[in-house]
Amino acid sequence: MKNAEENNNYRIAVPSAFETVFSHFYFAENKTSLPITKTLLPSFQTILVFNFGTKSSLKSNQNSILEVEKCIVLGPIKHAFSYTLEPNSEILVANFKEDAFYRFFGNALFDSLPIHPDDLINENCFNLLWEDLQKLSDTKERVDYILNFCKPYLREQNAITMLLKDFQDENLDPIKVIASQINQTERNIQLHQKKIFGYTIKEMNRYDRFLKTVNQIQQNILNDSKTDWLTIVDQFGYYDQSQLIHDFKYYMNISPTKFLKFQSDICSSKG
Repeated sequence: MKNAEENNNYRIAVPSAFETVFSHFYFAENKTSLPITKTLLPSFQTILVFNFGTKSSLKSNQNSILEVEKCIVLGPIKHAFSYTLEPNSEILVANFKEDAFYRFFGNALFDSLPIHPDDLINENCFNLLWEDLQKLSDTKERVDYILNFCKPYLREQNAITMLLKDFQDENLDPIKVIASQINQTERNIQLHQKKIFGYTIKEMNRYDRFLKTVNQIQQNILNDSKTDWLTIVDQFGYYDQSQLIHDFKYYMNISPTKFLKFQSDICSSKG
């Protein structure tokens, strides 16, 4: 069995001043002699990945492989993907929250294709940031450095964005309610949602149902309880078991039973 020093990974909370920007940071390193591969669940968050040491790699559902040399942006993460930490590699991941990526870069991404963050701002800032982070050995110091780096770039939240972000009533359509509230067309609110967040309300609702389903299955595992698929279908409002299977294939490219089998290799970046 690997000890904690060999295969170390943990989440890092962010200060309250940045709670609307990042859900958390994630650190992982591989000090074993063998590669470590994990599957990352979809989160609908956009992530900024810094790689230190040996190159790490990402593998999509289409089996395309990308090596991470210094830093990349990926998201919104709508489908699961695998990442591999080679021996002597380490990563530090910043998880953007809701509209924060737009507030930082001035636009949202609309698919999960990886891109270098410098390509989004036409400057060499992130290469220089990586060089500075590489000189620091303490993870907390690196996180603090990134947070300070972010401050000048962050834009204020838009009023419509705040209404969308804070909408709570699951029984009402936020697009209709907000459009009526501020006297705009539903189409304008839909376009705003897509532009700022990188996904639609419909996409998010489907994902939220899937996430609740996954959380329940994981809770069953922790409680040593057998998962009854018909109960899951009924509990989370699926039409039938085939629709549940379709969502697992859509988000994770595996069946629900395979999800159970490979639980130890699956993790989530959702904050």
